[in-house]
Amino acid sequence: MNVPIEAYLIVSTIMFFVGVYGFLARRNLLTILMSLELMLNAVNINFTVFNRYLFPGQLDGFFFTLFIIGIAAAETALAIAIIINIYRNIQNIFVDKVNNLKH
Repeated sequence: MNVPIEAYLIVSTIMFFVGVYGFLARRNLLTILMSLELMLNAVNINFTVFNRYLFPGQLDGFFFTLFIIGIAAAETALAIAIIINIYRNIQNIFVDKVNNLKH
């Protein structure tokens, strides 16, 4: 059973816009980070789907996806380290309170 390309694109579009909404609407740094990861995963779905349907014999889209997963893992580790340091300084991880770090 083949799933049509439109189904994958609808799922990735919904994931991407849920991530955009979470990025713009939330004030907690961790939920903003999760929203960013959701957007990156939607891009990964697009890379793999377009690779499968446009170039079925090649693996370029899959390699791009693996590269993005590696970059996302490094970005997440760095962002969590920054969030932990912010929490240690001001005991809060809300975006509105980060301005308190300015002296």
